[in-house]
Amino acid sequence: MENNESKESTSNFFDRDGTINIDHGYISDSKNFEFIDGAIEAMRELITMGFILVLITNQSGIGRGIFSENQFIQLTHWMSSFLRKHHIHLTAVYFCPHHPNAVIEKLRQSCDCRKPKPGMLFSAQKRLHINMLNSYMIGDKVEDMQAAKAAGIGTKILIQNQNIINSTNAKKIADWILDGLKDLPLLIKQSKKQL
Repeated sequence: MENNESKESTSNFFDRDGTINIDHGYISDSKNFEFIDGAIEAMRELITMGFILVLITNQSGIGRGIFSENQFIQLTHWMSSFLRKHHIHLTAVYFCPHHPNAVIEKLRQSCDCRKPKPGMLFSAQKRLHINMLNSYMIGDKVEDMQAAKAAGIGTKILIQNQNIINSTNAKKIADWILDGLKDLPLLIKQSKKQL
C-alpha cells in the first residue's frame, strides 16, 4: 500500500554573508569568500542532528550591476563544492537578485522574495516540505529575522555583529542571539532536552 503522506523536513535556513562567511561587501569571487570560524563544523554537526540546510540570500549586487548572476552561480558552485569536501550538503540555495533601485531594469522591483519578505522561505517550504514551526532561521540582519517571523519559522537566531549590537528591533524579534554559528548545535541540543 502506498503512503501518500510526505514526511516533513526540519530545516536550518541560513543567510550567507555575515552568517556563514565574512561579509566583505558584494562578494563575487571565491578569493574574497572566507568562512567564519566554526561555521563549517557547526553546519556539519547540524546535518548529523538530522537537519537539512537551506541557504536564503539577498544578492542585490546582481540587480545593481556589481556582479552578474553567472558570477553568483559560479561562486555558489565553488562554495557548495568546498562544503561537500567537508561532508556538508546544502539541500537548496535560494537567492534574490532584485532591488527597488537596481540598475538592471528587469531586476528593478519590489518583489516578494527579497528579505524581509518571506518569498524565498515559502518557496523552500513548498518545494522541500519543510515544517516551519520546527525549523530555524539564522542570520545577521533584522531583515532575516523579519522574513523568518513572516514565514512562521519557529526559532529565529541572530548572529551578532557590529551593526546588530545597537539594533533593538533585531533583538526584539530574535529568539536567540549568538556570537557565531559554532555554538548553535549545542544550543539546539540543550533546548530540545528542556522540552
